[in-house]
Amino acid sequence: MQFLRFKELFKDFTVFSLNDIRSVEPGFHRRRLNEWQEKGYLSKIIKGYYRFSDGILNENVLFEIANRIYPPSYVSFEMALSFYGLIPEAVYGTTSATTRRTRSFATPIGEFIYRTLTPRLFFGYRIVEYQNGKHFNMASPEKAILDYFYLTPSLKDPEGFESLRINREVFKDRLSKAALFGYLERFGQQALTRRITAFWGFMNNA
Repeated sequence: MQFLRFKELFKDFTVFSLNDIRSVEPGFHRRRLNEWQEKGYLSKIIKGYYRFSDGILNENVLFEIANRIYPPSYVSFEMALSFYGLIPEAVYGTTSATTRRTRSFATPIGEFIYRTLTPRLFFGYRIVEYQNGKHFNMASPEKAILDYFYLTPSLKDPEGFESLRINREVFKDRLSKAALFGYLERFGQQALTRRITAFWGFMNNA
């Protein structure tokens, strides 16, 4: 297969794998990918996943790539808090929740960090569509808060809550108490319930 034909076939793919290619061209040989990388046409993200070197690279693209290279996963934790404007600073790496083991990938386009949740807690995300029907999975603001607290048990007092630097105006505008505490019930942890209740009071009464 010539590269021009390949690019036409996969022009709408943000990221693609060898399996994606072989579903279209069963006889495709991996060596072509190596040749095209050497020529600068393609860039490898992690083993088995590639993108066009001249492709647009922005936050939405990174989120879609994060979902794709380590499924099942959805963007959560610090990155989701930043996405919703809840925390002021830029976040290092794209942080995601997964049911697979905790992993991180340092790639030419940034670091992708995955933290493990038990399968019963893999909920509370939505599909966000962007350019030309492309999409990614993003935690709701309520679930991003819960995921972060669940895996950060040291957050339990006003000093810890303050260290998050969450914008109170955005918090009050974006978060639903019903959604937060409805999701919280599904975690079934008394200690987490106490910490989230204290955090809710801190954010709304401080």
